[in-house]
Amino acid sequence: MWDSESESVTGRDYGNGILSSSKHGVKTGGFEQRDRSWYVATDIPSDFLVQVGDVNFHLHKYPLLSRSGKMNRLIYESRDLDLNKVALDDLPGGPEAFELAARFCYGIAVDLTAANISGLRCAAEYLEMTEDLEEGNLIFKTEAFLSYVVLSSWRDSILVLKSSEKLSPWAENLQIVRRCSESIAWKACANPKGIRWVYTGKPPKVSSPKWNEMKDSSPGRNSQVPPDWWFEDVSILRIDHFVRVITAIKVKGMRFELIGAAIMHYAGKWLPGLITDGAGFIDEASNSSNSNGNSSGRISWKGGLHMIVAGTKDDTPKVQAKDQRMIIESLISIVPPQKDSVSCSFLLRLLRMAIMLKVAPALVTELEKRVGMQFEQATLEDLLIPSYNKNETLFDVDLVQRLLEHFLVQEQTEISSPSRRSFSDKHMYDGTQRGANTSAKMRVARLVDSYLTEVSKDRNLSLTKFQVLAEALPESARTCDDGLYRAIDSYLKAHPTLSEHERKRLCRVMDCQKLSIDACVHAAQNERLPLRVVVQVLFSEQVKITNSLANSTLKESSEALYQPVISNRKTLLEGTPQSFQEGWATAKKDINTLKFELETVKSKYLELQNDMDNLQRQFDKMTNKKQTSAWTAGWKKLGKFTKMTNLEKTEIGSQVAAPEEQTRKTPRRWRNSIS
Repeated sequence: MWDSESESVTGRDYGNGILSSSKHGVKTGGFEQRDRSWYVATDIPSDFLVQVGDVNFHLHKYPLLSRSGKMNRLIYESRDLDLNKVALDDLPGGPEAFELAARFCYGIAVDLTAANISGLRCAAEYLEMTEDLEEGNLIFKTEAFLSYVVLSSWRDSILVLKSSEKLSPWAENLQIVRRCSESIAWKACANPKGIRWVYTGKPPKVSSPKWNEMKDSSPGRNSQVPPDWWFEDVSILRIDHFVRVITAIKVKGMRFELIGAAIMHYAGKWLPGLITDGAGFIDEASNSSNSNGNSSGRISWKGGLHMIVAGTKDDTPKVQAKDQRMIIESLISIVPPQKDSVSCSFLLRLLRMAIMLKVAPALVTELEKRVGMQFEQATLEDLLIPSYNKNETLFDVDLVQRLLEHFLVQEQTEISSPSRRSFSDKHMYDGTQRGANTSAKMRVARLVDSYLTEVSKDRNLSLTKFQVLAEALPESARTCDDGLYRAIDSYLKAHPTLSEHERKRLCRVMDCQKLSIDACVHAAQNERLPLRVVVQVLFSEQVKITNSLANSTLKESSEALYQPVISNRKTLLEGTPQSFQEGWATAKKDINTLKFELETVKSKYLELQNDMDNLQRQFDKMTNKKQTSAWTAGWKKLGKFTKMTNLEKTEIGSQVAAPEEQTRKTPRRWRNSIS
């Protein structure tokens, strides 16, 4: 008997779900089943055998011919009026649907339910039970039941769509799939409080509860309905029908976050690999704590307010690899294009399964672009995707390189994309967007450094791949290169046979000036690093210590200038609550601790500077001592002797020249005297 919460259609023969024909060709008490055969309980012997699959129906010609155009054509086109056997192996719905159609032909009451209506509707279309043969034939009555009863009920729409999976392409051609999908979409997008479908507070004892039994337990107007109430019901559908429902929901304008959460919920149910590798993303699909409800019966309860129409099996559906590939391809095609519609973790797990199952390359590329849109949300665990293409490396480093390239392209596109904002709004947006992009790049840089540290342990990882991935991000993305240094050190440990040139090439990706003091201390003692890199690290460490000492001196001078301000601040703190004073005391202790550590570093630096001055003086003394040989001494003596000889010659020449001048001047004097 059909029971539904929807209003029954009055004035029809199918009222209350009982379908009957007012005309009887043969008086009968019903149908009887013997083994795999059905017989009509009547005194008139059967004269017509219908085979549907492996089931035989012993019937009479007249009831069938009066209501089925298909039977008329089969008999009259065969030109054998004595034909008493027909095989209908391709009848949609199988023996169950034909049994109901045969009962209708004999005028026996038929119980219409959401479970059998789709098969009976398709069988009526196959048998051509139209209004031309009899008014109120099976096609008209099943179509009316679908339109007025099924489509007005949430539960019935789900069950009819589920039962239509085995009726392709008949259910598709008769618009059963389309109408049920739109009905489900409309009810999912509407306010649940204003729609009359089943809401129960406890699991029903029967598979098809009556409305008068459940109307008292329906939620009140003030009760809150969770936004994900429809996830579990929709997730029992086959992937092609699920795609139809989600597409219809998109057209209705539902929020993309809910659509993405429904897709994640469906994937968690039908792709067990996603849960096995990490079940964390299922909780991200819904804020409700009851998202993984029991599905032990045909109708199960997930807690809260909403009823779950579940499958007939307790366990997770077992899906073959081919079906999983089809599910993944379909899910990729319906993921909303918005950035945060689904989590990055879900996309990466979906990408891992897509690569493993060899999904179409175009869809894999599309999925990689989606991951690149929100790559800053990824985690190291999700990035460690094995290499399924039998590459040399253990992990798929090339995939991470492509994801990083998509991320950088997306960041550049967001920066360069024009906006239609006003001048002031545009400048505010640009500043906010620039800060967000910088923060995202910094998170990605830390993620890449962690990934490099993990994959560097693979001895098959080439130096080129490591270097390309490390240098993919701009220099501004890393404010500290400690993570990159750890990755380089890990790579050097795993590859001890690298040449000096290769080690220098590897260390070029690191900026020694961006290393912290702890990293500098470790690098100064690291024997695996090239000597030139160690020298650069020591130099950068010395520069940092000098700068820190200079900053400490400036702070001390500024503290002396602002003593009155500090006293006033203490006065203000006395009037503040105790919690603020405790926080200030803790902060003051931290500041004193840092000052003490800075003074310790300063004293160590002065000691090192004194030692360096002593070494410099000793070195200067050693270089000033002149070690002379006998040969050089002889040359020096000869040089002195040469100088003495030249001086003596100069003096003798001057003495000889003096008398000559006197003799030359004497006559001149005599002439002057005579004159």
